[in-house]
Amino acid sequence: MPSLRTKCFEDIEYSETSLYYFRCGLPGFEQEQEFLFLNRPDRYPLLFMQSTRTADLCFILMPVLAVDPHYRLALEEEALSELRLAPGCTPRIGEDILCAGIICARGSGEPPTVNLLAPIVVNLRERVGIQAIQTQSGYSHRHPLVPREELATCS
Repeated sequence: MPSLRTKCFEDIEYSETSLYYFRCGLPGFEQEQEFLFLNRPDRYPLLFMQSTRTADLCFILMPVLAVDPHYRLALEEEALSELRLAPGCTPRIGEDILCAGIICARGSGEPPTVNLLAPIVVNLRERVGIQAIQTQSGYSHRHPLVPREELATCS
């Protein structure tokens, strides 16, 4: 069984069937084409998308439905093809596909945000993924994880 040394999770053993392939990588990370998705029960509902090529590269994700239960994903025909999904189909989040936003924590006291404009979308059966940029969605790449009202009450 192959193993992978990571920065955050030390050594991980995995099977080839747990790899997910991103043919074109991700914007800005085009060489990163194989990832493992890691779940840590103590960090639920967060997911960790660990590169198999670069030990220091691990994206922190949040399932879009955990952020916005009414999230609407619109995939263009090209994205459906890249994901090996039938043309014109509407895949079900959590059943056919994983759809999760990348979390951004900028530090300096700013609350973390999640990118709902360009979620990571993975065909769970075929183990292929893309970052699906949704230009007409109205979603933001800096969607607050916690509503401002809740932040005010915590201060």
